[in-house]
Amino acid sequence: MHDPGTLLPTERHGTCRAFVRGGCVDADVIIVGAGPTGLMLANELRTAGVRPLVLERKTRLRETPRANGLGGQILELLHYRDMLTDLQAASTDPHPAPRFPFGNVHLDFSHLTDPPMSAVQIPQPRLECLLEERAERLGSRVRRGHEVLGVSQDQDGVSVEVRCAEGPYRARARYLVGCDGSRSGVRDMAGIRFPGTTHREVNRLSQVTLAEGAGRCDNGDLDVPGLGTLRAGFTRTDRGVLGFGWLTSEVLMISTTENEDTAYEDDVPMTLAELQDSIRRVIGVDLPLGEPLRLSRYQFQDRQADRYREGRVLLAGDAAHQFPATGVALSAGMLDAVNLAWKLAAEVHGWAPPGLLDTYQSERHAAGARTLLHTRAQMALRRGHDPVAEALRELFQELLGDEAPLRRIGALVAGSDFRCPPPDGNGHALTGAFVPDLTLDIAQGTTSIAKLMHPARPLFLDLADRPELREVADGWAHRVDIHRAGTDDRPADALLIRPDAHIAWAAPVGESSDTLLPALRQALSTWFGDPLTHEGPHHQPTTDRVSATHTR
Repeated sequence: MHDPGTLLPTERHGTCRAFVRGGCVDADVIIVGAGPTGLMLANELRTAGVRPLVLERKTRLRETPRANGLGGQILELLHYRDMLTDLQAASTDPHPAPRFPFGNVHLDFSHLTDPPMSAVQIPQPRLECLLEERAERLGSRVRRGHEVLGVSQDQDGVSVEVRCAEGPYRARARYLVGCDGSRSGVRDMAGIRFPGTTHREVNRLSQVTLAEGAGRCDNGDLDVPGLGTLRAGFTRTDRGVLGFGWLTSEVLMISTTENEDTAYEDDVPMTLAELQDSIRRVIGVDLPLGEPLRLSRYQFQDRQADRYREGRVLLAGDAAHQFPATGVALSAGMLDAVNLAWKLAAEVHGWAPPGLLDTYQSERHAAGARTLLHTRAQMALRRGHDPVAEALRELFQELLGDEAPLRRIGALVAGSDFRCPPPDGNGHALTGAFVPDLTLDIAQGTTSIAKLMHPARPLFLDLADRPELREVADGWAHRVDIHRAGTDDRPADALLIRPDAHIAWAAPVGESSDTLLPALRQALSTWFGDPLTHEGPHHQPTTDRVSATHTR
């Protein structure tokens, strides 16, 4: 180790250098992994006035995208953080047609005026770049080429042993979050089990042009030498499945699915030759392909950590769960980060009520199990090529022609059907749900839930001009932003909203103050600690927070 009296230079991804004094870096939270989950967590923590340190083993951003977009509930959350516009500006298609694969059938919302799910197409490296730039603007430290080799914890914090180009060093923080992927070293070092299955199914995906020899038919089918017409969509053979569709008049999205006994390493990139070999095995002939724009390989796992927390070490994203379908992992991981961040901030600032951090486990483990449910169902729909399997897919697609089941499956995939279980038993239909973006009239003018959520602070909204409720909430005004607001067709007389945009408590329209007042006090105490009059020495003023808007 380095002499404790020296300054050890460490690489910071950006325009400046940082230094580790005495071989030990101090931070409030260490985040291991600079993928979308870890970077979203850094953004949320810094907005809440917490000092995160992000350590990433890889020296640079991955150039080949593992994912190509975001969809579902996370887009609403990014809208509430004033981040969606920047995401759409960087997107290859900010408003793609609302039609999504679901286990080799399709969820087609294009005929609905208010589809339950939408998406933004953006390659994962571009998403990570946006998140990293924003995190660093807020003051986060992101260090690439820094590999965590050891983790230990005590009753006061967590220490990590880190290796970088300049040599080893030790870092310490109050908490550590492993966002380091399916092969998480943090998870292993914390002794957290990761039970489940690695499936034989290997999926290869590419965005590619056609080479000379193959032609596009007027209806979008392909004319393939030695085979004839290959219909757009999915073609199943005894050897696997080939699927394709047109992204533009020149670019194909093409995929293959095969069962193999080979286990592929995440760091080994797929080549065009590997894709062409797979196509040949599936359909029996060569498909002439041109220059690839994207090459990806997925070998599905079906796993969930048995717990997301071990003392001061927590897991999020792929380190906590692996789903046997595409299109959901990024969103699930980023939603993990948003749920966890404000609870960690409460612990760091010293005002967390008992059990608050434990709700991360109970809420996000349940959400992960819900995602596993529908991705396992998708796997069942993908399997088999006999008449029985075809009948299942045909019947399922027929059911999706009705609006009610289509909306229900759409909400399930989007993650918007999940409700955080209320710890106090508040039975209002909105409790635990993601708050809708209501238009509001407040003293300063017309606004919306989304705009009020930009600072990522708790909100109390009095929607029925009930001063007795505001008087109770005033005891928490140092932590909770309080507004009297009007809205059309109010869903409740008042709403208490957590920083992650889930409703902590709702007052039924017209209910007596005799029952509402004690229930509101209980909810405020459960989620946001003691009122100001009981504040202990660890109270942090709201000026400790950072505004993303003010740093632009």
